[in-house]
Amino acid sequence: MNVYAISDLHLPGGMDKPMNVFGEKWEGHFERIADDWTTKAGKDDVVLLPGDLSWALQLDDAREDIAKIGALPGRKVLLRGNHDYWWTSISRIRDALPPGMYALQNDALNIDGLILCGTRGWKDREEGWDENDENVYLREIKRLELSVQSAERLGNGPKVCMMHYPPLSAAQTDTPFTRIIEACGITHAVYGHLHDTALKGAFRGEHNGVRYHQVSCDGTDFRLEKIIEI
Repeated sequence: MNVYAISDLHLPGGMDKPMNVFGEKWEGHFERIADDWTTKAGKDDVVLLPGDLSWALQLDDAREDIAKIGALPGRKVLLRGNHDYWWTSISRIRDALPPGMYALQNDALNIDGLILCGTRGWKDREEGWDENDENVYLREIKRLELSVQSAERLGNGPKVCMMHYPPLSAAQTDTPFTRIIEACGITHAVYGHLHDTALKGAFRGEHNGVRYHQVSCDGTDFRLEKIIEI
């Protein structure tokens, strides 16, 4: 079983929102992703999608985008991103997903011995900070703690953490998120959120025994990135 990841697909959500307004490299980006996806992933493989799947504002408007992803090979695991405004009640989200598609929120998932956990995270303090940011940041730390605790109850298989925001700080130093990740035996962490020039400073590689993967689709040339093989 191969485990792949790709994030920030930014599908249109029923709106006229072409991504090529962000540059020519985004022209036909979903078709390029789908072509690569169908070449690489088999029906028993796992594809992680850590956030910003759709521009939709309501779940009903995201259904077409969900269906497009659901039609691609493999088992897909979703995590909420900062632009996934359609992601509200987790029970409604899960009811809307086709077979073989899963959503993580405050819990963990075991797929054939692969244990997945994670949370959205939040922006770095260096980006500017107010009281609301502090509250969201602390809530996201708690959510990761809950998810990791759930993962630890699922067994001793390989553990992968999904986050939307970078777990490491912008200065590539430890954060409460990285300390939680390191403490429970997670070997790989995937994240997205960053685009354009921000990708140049993204951390990719090993830090304190955890290998970090930056998988925003424009940073992977709109191709799945292989994370681990089990």
